[in-house]
Amino acid sequence: MLDTNLFCQVDDLAGQVPDGAQIAIVKDESGAPMDLVRALIRRGARGLHLVTIPTGGFSAELLIGAGCVASVETSGISLAETGGAPRFADAVKRGQIAIKDATCPAVYSALQAGEKGIPFMPIRGVLGADLVAQRDDWKIIDNPCAEDGDRDPLLLLPAIRPDVALIHARKADRNGNVWIGREHELATMAHASARTLVTVEEIVDDDFLSDDVMAAGTIASFYISAIAEAHEGAWPCGLTNSYARDDAHLAAYAAEARSDEGFARYIENHVSNSVPRKVA
Repeated sequence: MLDTNLFCQVDDLAGQVPDGAQIAIVKDESGAPMDLVRALIRRGARGLHLVTIPTGGFSAELLIGAGCVASVETSGISLAETGGAPRFADAVKRGQIAIKDATCPAVYSALQAGEKGIPFMPIRGVLGADLVAQRDDWKIIDNPCAEDGDRDPLLLLPAIRPDVALIHARKADRNGNVWIGREHELATMAHASARTLVTVEEIVDDDFLSDDVMAAGTIASFYISAIAEAHEGAWPCGLTNSYARDDAHLAAYAAEARSDEGFARYIENHVSNSVPRKVA
């Protein structure tokens, strides 16, 4: 029997994300939590502060288009091969969301600082870029461990500690351990976040941590707040070794969502219903 304090339904997960929370979502190809995103939109979530790990895709695009997001920290948001993210671009042009520009290494480094419980992470790679001047929360210092007289500048990035990480993965076991395979950024997200809400393709009777092979790709239940089973829960984004990205659906979305009216139709047809209707 499943522990009802840990295992629940997708809509119950959405109810655990408070308005105004900082939420972390991984790039689409690493396990987009699309069923949970649709549930958040149906719930009418508002004022979310989105951090994309390290870039955003369809999951971020839908949340922004639906008016759920107040600010975004990201290295970029697009629909990959399908092209730009029309609702994200429109929200930026209209000034509807605040943007914190970043780079992929910067996002990962700041998230690792959150994972380690330290206040910042030093890096060098972004120094000299125009981006540094746009981020008043990034600080340049001289390396305190440098040899006397040597100037060795470092860029300090404040730790990213999300309130909630949203994850979709292949499977969880009955003990609440979640197997993520080689998508290790999901583990970093879970370690850095105050809460981690997970949807999975299936819940199995195994104990992943008792298997040396499975354990290496597993987030221990200690870091998991709640889990819901969601078959094809990443659709229309793909899930590695499970199902492919639905390019036809995403192309149809990209065309329709260029207008406010088209996006509203998409939400009505594919989000407002608890079971999204797939296109052929």
